Amino acid sequence: MCHQIKTIAKNIYGQLSYCQNCKMYHLTFTNIYIELTQEEMRSFQKYVSGIEIEYWETKYDSMPIKRKIVMNTLQTNLSLLFNRSELTAFKELLFQCAKKPDESLNVLDIDYTLFLN
Repeated sequence: MCHQIKTIAKNIYGQLSYCQNCKMYHLTFTNIYIELTQEEMRSFQKYVSGIEIEYWETKYDSMPIKRKIVMNTLQTNLSLLFNRSELTAFKELLFQCAKKPDESLNVLDIDYTLFLN
């Protein structure tokens, strides 16, 4: 069990944390949870940075699906699907470009529908 977890990056879809005790990264993104060692993290970052967004969007252009960018996994019957904004947010977490947990928020960072009456 991880006891020394520190959040590295966070956005509205999830967060990236690191445990000093077990030397593992913990990535949560919507309903996806991935545990990675440091070596696996570097390998996964390389894989994700190589995803060609335009290729997947063009390939599934005529398909009536919301998410067209495919991230294949080693399990042949399991793929992760993203739209462009979700993949960008996923990369922000993975490459630690997302807002740091101790930074101040601005109005655009808050996921809330504001009604002006």
